[in-house]
Amino acid sequence: MKSPEVILSSVPGRDWYLRPVLDVARDLLGATLTTRTPDGVVSLRLTEVEAYDGATDPGSHAYRGLNRRNATMFGEPGRLYVYRHLGLHHCVNVVCGPEGEASAVLVRAGEVVDGADLARSRRLASGVVRTDRDLARGPARLAVALGLDRSADGTVVTDPGGDVVLTRPLAETPAVIRTGPRVGVSGDGGRADLFPWRFWLDAEPTVSLYRKA
Repeated sequence: MKSPEVILSSVPGRDWYLRPVLDVARDLLGATLTTRTPDGVVSLRLTEVEAYDGATDPGSHAYRGLNRRNATMFGEPGRLYVYRHLGLHHCVNVVCGPEGEASAVLVRAGEVVDGADLARSRRLASGVVRTDRDLARGPARLAVALGLDRSADGTVVTDPGGDVVLTRPLAETPAVIRTGPRVGVSGDGGRADLFPWRFWLDAEPTVSLYRKA
């Protein structure tokens, strides 16, 4: 009998996030984001992300400076920035770059690789789940599947024993990365020629649909 494949991985430290947001965004594709709660463990392989770059980016929450909502973006990298969108659902970001520069990567979609039953039960409690590919297909569904809400804002992802941890494979399989305009961003921030800052793994069924603002 063939032994199951073992994928060696590592937990990047804070310095890994002290890089330009576009570099971090690309390198998050294929990484695994795991949450540990009293209910159990859920892990997602990230298949789609978007980059946001603070004061230089009209699509960023931090474009007009520091406020109570976006304060975590201005803090140390390697933490979650979680906000509530339109008062309806939560979106999960990973802060990167030097403190004070407020860049972050929105995790838009992923494939559930562990804890599918728990992810499904969370999603069914908040809406319809047609197929397993939809469990974390889109930022709102992703947050629900992982059990994350505003209370997770500021959580460190660099502690291997933490409640939320991000890991990357040590030996990566070459993948085709596609780029395009960010979803639902209005004005110049949504222009494909200026900010083609949505990144996704080609041919992944969990990648969300593109919608203009």
